[in-house]
Amino acid sequence: MPNALPITLRAYRRLSAALTPLAPVLIRQRLKKNKEDPARLDERRGISQIERPAGPLVWIHGASVGEVLAAAALIERLRALGMRILLTSGTVTSAEIITKRFPTDIIHQYIPYDSPRFVARFLDHWKPSLALFIESDLWPNLIISAAKRRLPMVLINARMSQRSFPRWQKFSATIGALLGRFEICLAQSETDAERFSALGSRSVVVTGNLKLDVPAPPGDAMKLDKLMAVTRGRPIIVASSTHPGEEEIIIETHKTLTSFFPNLLTVIVPRHAHRGADIAQMITVAGSQVALRSREELPHAGTDIYVADTMGELGLFYRLSPVVFMGGSLVPHGGQNPIEAVKLGASVVHGPHVFNFTDVYEALDGAGGAKLADSSEQMVKQLGQMLGNEAARDAAIEAGHRVVERLGGALDRTLHALEPYLMQLRLEAGAYDA
Repeated sequence: MPNALPITLRAYRRLSAALTPLAPVLIRQRLKKNKEDPARLDERRGISQIERPAGPLVWIHGASVGEVLAAAALIERLRALGMRILLTSGTVTSAEIITKRFPTDIIHQYIPYDSPRFVARFLDHWKPSLALFIESDLWPNLIISAAKRRLPMVLINARMSQRSFPRWQKFSATIGALLGRFEICLAQSETDAERFSALGSRSVVVTGNLKLDVPAPPGDAMKLDKLMAVTRGRPIIVASSTHPGEEEIIIETHKTLTSFFPNLLTVIVPRHAHRGADIAQMITVAGSQVALRSREELPHAGTDIYVADTMGELGLFYRLSPVVFMGGSLVPHGGQNPIEAVKLGASVVHGPHVFNFTDVYEALDGAGGAKLADSSEQMVKQLGQMLGNEAARDAAIEAGHRVVERLGGALDRTLHALEPYLMQLRLEAGAYDA
């Protein structure tokens, strides 16, 4: 294991230590932006009100919702093996999703701010037996401190985007010092593996994308029946996980499509639910009728656009309509994961900015399971075809299912790669119980 730190990381550690007294200022700013849970601020300082469970503890860290959900099936398999799980993330949204969709015995904590003091408190309290970092959320103090404690660390579902790779190459010593502290890197693709190897990962194995093995999100049957009853007979488009700059395009697309589908209902599910009221105002200004789910409103015959600004209900809306636009792709965000929508029988339309899921979208597009719309005109064309041509829609849905089935298997390959570590933990658990 590398011991000497490059000057960049030494400077980072000194600066982050010096700035620790300013943490309250950062917290106040984040509270104003609804980016922190006021009841759980101590966790950001590495302080927990939860007692560490006895025996071996697997710590899994993901930055936000996508990474956490990618680990859902893995967590379930680890639980089945008798492993105790500590799951950390960095966003309020992810914490809400974990509360709704994960078993109650999963311990969730906010990841501490990357101060040496806060990180030390966190590690001293939890004393993890194995650390699994999802994708590429690499906090230097956290990694360096964990390595000093000889904590085995594995990078799982590792991804290095085409945009990030050249940036990290400019700081090869820095990223190499961090990646070199991981015992193994489990990469999503051959391309990712090559990039991680070039940047300093010691042992790289291609296991595939865990997001392809994520179970379809749940949907409340009674809520679905109610929505289907009030929308029966209407063509429906679901615009999923939308970001600022996309809703305007979707509103205009809706207006154009109503010339061909007069009773069209468009459902906008914003990536960040707190934006619902602003989106509703935008729709009203555009002259369309809107209903807001956070106000417990249901769409009625006069509703043009329904804003589903609630948490954890995507599975409900994917079941409501087989025509889905995947957000984060008309703006340079990198796209959102289309797999859940495909698994629930959606024909997918997306914009050009999908670099976060390049391999998945290339496979879907190539097979006809998803359609690219790189302009407003293409949005109208692709969504209109899915709405009006049942045969084309069914073909896209079937093609999507075939792609997801072909690309799956990452969960089993990941568990196989982790088996030496899990075997050691089982031995430790046996010794502890004895």
